[in-house]
Amino acid sequence: MKERINAKTQRRKDAKVGGPECRAGFPACRFRGLFSPLKISAARDTALKSAANRQAGKPALHRGRFHMLSKFNSNAAGVKGRGGRVASGGAQPQNLKPVGRFLPILLACLCMSVDSGLIAADSPSSGSIGLLLVANKGDRTLSIVDPVAGKAIAAVPEDGETGHEVGASLDGKRAFVPIYGNSGVGAPGTDGRLIRVIDIAKHDVVGTIDLGKGLRPHCAVIGPKNGLLYVTTELDNSITIIDPKSLKILGTVPTGQPESHMLAITRDGRKGYTSNVGPGTVSVLDLEAKMVLAVIPVSRKAQRICLSVDDRQVFTADQTQHRVAVIDTAKNEVADWIPLPGRGYGMATTPDGHSLLVCVLGTNQVARVDLRSMKVTQTLDVPKAPQEIVVQPDGAMAYVSCDASGEVAAINLKDWKVDKLIPTGKGADGLAWAAAQ
Repeated sequence: MKERINAKTQRRKDAKVGGPECRAGFPACRFRGLFSPLKISAARDTALKSAANRQAGKPALHRGRFHMLSKFNSNAAGVKGRGGRVASGGAQPQNLKPVGRFLPILLACLCMSVDSGLIAADSPSSGSIGLLLVANKGDRTLSIVDPVAGKAIAAVPEDGETGHEVGASLDGKRAFVPIYGNSGVGAPGTDGRLIRVIDIAKHDVVGTIDLGKGLRPHCAVIGPKNGLLYVTTELDNSITIIDPKSLKILGTVPTGQPESHMLAITRDGRKGYTSNVGPGTVSVLDLEAKMVLAVIPVSRKAQRICLSVDDRQVFTADQTQHRVAVIDTAKNEVADWIPLPGRGYGMATTPDGHSLLVCVLGTNQVARVDLRSMKVTQTLDVPKAPQEIVVQPDGAMAYVSCDASGEVAAINLKDWKVDKLIPTGKGADGLAWAAAQ
């Protein structure tokens, strides 16, 4: 009994001096629970209704532990300090319980803090719109970026040399990083055979897919309908199909060409298009029948690939001239060319289907192409060696990986300006968007 009394006395002392305090400066033991969103909302509503009643000559409201509001003069001009004193010009609350003496301060803090994020429920949470994934070749890590905060929240070691690209599962829970090797496409070097599986929430490698031999796996794309993982496997001239849950290999699709480096898949998930770098061609694939439908000549060397929103056009960058090839997917032939201010590289279309964004090497820019006129209408300077672009699903922002600076440029597409540069890691390259969980 004596021990309980002593513990109670000590808690009271802690509450008065030196005890833990909440963000508003009140002793935590006395106000624990008062700052929950529901209780704060109830207190605020009661205070407002009581003030209205007093102005109308009606009695103030009484609501449980907040009954002391009935005697609080709503004309108080302000508050001061931790002792419950009201600043000059306001009335002092009368006959309030100990907790009630602090309530005017609490309510004033509440009214002033909505915009400052005091209530966690009103603040944007990490990953509320999704997360940006960045493969850093130099650091051999995968950066996980919170686009709301505009910063990397984790860098996951890949334990391999080295991942160039990344894909994210449809539910946004897993990332897949093919371990390509230590060289560029078509150059001598090591031949990767592994694909790392990363739990995005845990920031950890949770599995590995072994292809059985060195195939230089590179571009990882998730089928938009079936959720299967498709990975370009260059040394086999193929696309390898993998179940992202069981991590089992389901089969392969031949591309009919060497150096099938990048892959784009139609919205219905039935067709795939690969950019075959050395041959300068694009392969058209039937992903369901697992066969090549056509091989389209583009130039002596071509890089990167993406589809229009309606899947009627495929875009790939000529590496011998400053232009982008526009392929008609109905005819499987080059139908037009888009002139660029420099050599084109990674690209992406905006969700509204109006624009094509293109990384321009040499000039270190991002070019915006009007897809109705097929002309560049705007350019924007970014850090050196822009590699890849991913557009936020709502079309508000685009993110550009910049290899030389190890940063991602966050571009506001409405204002057409770089909002911020996000440090991620050396050799920032492949990008993917992980859906909000």
